[in-house]
Amino acid sequence: MKKLLYTISFVVYDFLVAALSLILSFYLCGYSVKYEWLNPFTYSFLIWPFFTVFALYLVKVYNILWRFSGINEVCRILFGVFASFVVTAVSQKAFFSELDMDFSVHVLTYFFTVSLISMQRLITKYLVIRIKLFKNKEDTDTQNVLIIGAGAAAQLIITDFSYNNKYKVKCVIDDNKEKHNQYINGARIIGGREEILNAVEKYQIDTIIFAIPSCDNNNKTQILNICQQTNCDLKMIPPLYELNDVNQITSSIRKVEIEDLLGRAPIKVNDDKVFSYVTDKTILVTGGGGTIGSELCRQIAFHKPKQLIIFDVYENNAYEIQNELKYKYPNLNLATLIGSVRDTKRLDYIFKTYKPDIVYHAAAHKHVPLMEESPNETIKNNVLGTYKTAQMSDKYGASKFVLISTDKAVNPTNIMGASKRICEMIVQTFNNRSDTEFVAVRFGNVLGSNGSVIPLFKKQIERGGPVTVTDPNIIRYFMTIPEAVSLVIQAGANAKGGEIFVLDMGQPVKIVTLAENLIKLSGFTPYKDIQIEFTGLRPGEKLYEELLMSEEGLTDTENSLIHIGKPIDIDEEFLLETIEEMRNTMYDESANIRELVKKIVPTYQYSPEINKQTANKI
Repeated sequence: MKKLLYTISFVVYDFLVAALSLILSFYLCGYSVKYEWLNPFTYSFLIWPFFTVFALYLVKVYNILWRFSGINEVCRILFGVFASFVVTAVSQKAFFSELDMDFSVHVLTYFFTVSLISMQRLITKYLVIRIKLFKNKEDTDTQNVLIIGAGAAAQLIITDFSYNNKYKVKCVIDDNKEKHNQYINGARIIGGREEILNAVEKYQIDTIIFAIPSCDNNNKTQILNICQQTNCDLKMIPPLYELNDVNQITSSIRKVEIEDLLGRAPIKVNDDKVFSYVTDKTILVTGGGGTIGSELCRQIAFHKPKQLIIFDVYENNAYEIQNELKYKYPNLNLATLIGSVRDTKRLDYIFKTYKPDIVYHAAAHKHVPLMEESPNETIKNNVLGTYKTAQMSDKYGASKFVLISTDKAVNPTNIMGASKRICEMIVQTFNNRSDTEFVAVRFGNVLGSNGSVIPLFKKQIERGGPVTVTDPNIIRYFMTIPEAVSLVIQAGANAKGGEIFVLDMGQPVKIVTLAENLIKLSGFTPYKDIQIEFTGLRPGEKLYEELLMSEEGLTDTENSLIHIGKPIDIDEEFLLETIEEMRNTMYDESANIRELVKKIVPTYQYSPEINKQTANKI
């Protein structure tokens, strides 16, 4: 009822405005207003107001929520009144040409009508917003906001923020000098990034919003690093490829995460190739409940496989990803199986029953310090597990086998890295002896994964510190979970067999810098509010990780961020013989399994040796 009365009031107003505009135009053009039948005035008076209201109805002016109106809504008024203007002028000329009336009357009537209707709508919008803001003023703590970026995204944010008391945009920063000292909806563009720190102090800024979704990662990182020197709450608009709807930019604003400071462009996957590679295929993911395995399952499920098989030894993780996928993809043909890649009979049953076309082998022990304490278990799970899964892939004719490897496999200083290097050698050996295409994918540390430093740092910050870092010089390559999985899927699509795919992960990051950034993003000051303590390198840990062995070269792929490492020559018979020896030795806890590993991986060294050699290079 309220909406109906609201609409009727606008209709009545528009009708009266159209009639009054006509009368005013007649007087200004020197015509006398006579109310006798069928003179120029009475004809126009009968036609113009009715057609004006009808035309505005046709262009849906009466359906507009004027509180959120803009230039598009005003254009509707212009178009609707213009349609009435054409009908009135043309019909009078065609049917009542004997009526002597100057064309300027129609023009003035159009101008007055459009002006008065538009003015009324804008005043209504202003009053509604002011009344709402006044009512909410006492209940809201206003935050002063600085916007970085003077583009379309900033305009949408500033406009939306003008409708509430929570945020007040005090100024805008943009590196384009041509925009300086101009205004966006009342907010002045005060200068480039060099003005950020001054602006924060001058305008008492509480929140900084990075509003350049198309910005390259290097510039984004540089600007965000400047912002981190303040105590402001840092927020941002996600990159364009993450936005579902560009018209909902304000609702997509989120806090700046540590991933946003990596300074590396995201991987872009050839979706057409991936779709043709994954769609309608039966796909097995070992370790499917883990960090990488579960994300693999999510992205594979999106690409509509014939069947997806989750295989994991830990039932809780498998159960969690199973429920997630069932909810999100109710038509997905999904099998969730519990078991170990060490179990030959279990693997044989699964491969014989489901006949997977593609195998993603993500099952592995990955915690470096824990594996140093249990080297035999590392070999059992990583080496023998990979060997048995590869063996079944060959036996039952899988078209592709993709191994998830790590940068720790290069010149390894820990048993986990060395075991992964052996896994890569197993993949290359099977590729030379099988119709199945075997490939390995190597990448660095995954942010947010089980065992990642990020969850540990966050818990330490929540407890008030200290944040523990092993060494002030330790550096690592980092990537996000979706990036890692995108690489894995793209590698499988590109694989011809025998390759080791490597991601160009940009510059390595100091762990202490990562800790400092995370403390700042949590609203604290490093070394003042939260202390950072150095605990010393853990067993098997080295100061830096490499992506390629010195003997390997890089060749490019169609994706500029993905490269292929040249395989190293392997004595396959010696490898297989040594693995068989490991099979017989690994159950003897007193045996030195590391000596057998060293026989296969001559670059395997204990971390104290390699750290002495490389500490001066950092």
